[in-house]
Amino acid sequence: MGEILALEYVTLDGVMQAPGRPDEDTRGDFSYGGWATPYDSPEQFQMANEGMGQETGAMLLGRRTYTDFYHVWHGRRDNPFSEWMDTVKKYVASTTLEEPLPWENSALLRGDVAEALARIKVEEPSGILMMGSGVLFRTLLEHDLIDRLVLLTYPLVLGTGRRLFPEGGPPTTFRLLSAAHTSTGVVIATYERGSVGEGGDV
Repeated sequence: MGEILALEYVTLDGVMQAPGRPDEDTRGDFSYGGWATPYDSPEQFQMANEGMGQETGAMLLGRRTYTDFYHVWHGRRDNPFSEWMDTVKKYVASTTLEEPLPWENSALLRGDVAEALARIKVEEPSGILMMGSGVLFRTLLEHDLIDRLVLLTYPLVLGTGRRLFPEGGPPTTFRLLSAAHTSTGVVIATYERGSVGEGGDV
């Protein structure tokens, strides 16, 4: 049975919007796109990958993240990520996209997303990696479908932007499994769903 592993980038005040590029997501006149880039470090990917703790055999993406990733990463051979993302199975949650999807090995989730993912978790033999996709993240959180959360917290406050945990979301508890930090001050913490009072080894 596959676990859903969420990998999310946030600021100290919880903003997740447009970490990679100025034009990534300008909704709400957001003008701080690309805020994560100055903190990139050679060890960051390895540490985040270790936090996931298992091989991921599929990706899960919301419509906006899927479209953005396709335009940025599809078909490139100048980095170690594009070939994997081209070949891996990609599940896409969207009410506006239609099949056939442009990126190879992509499947559109139809009907109730929570029900579809509960079924897919049983069918997938390895982990399912979700990145970004804030609306989808909150849907999975509401239905208790996120098994592990790797949270990369950057040492800055923006004061505006879309947040990973907005007001009015479902109360949720996590258990800390591990934590580390990069040379640029990014804290990488790995959590799994847990109960209040449960501890974790750091």
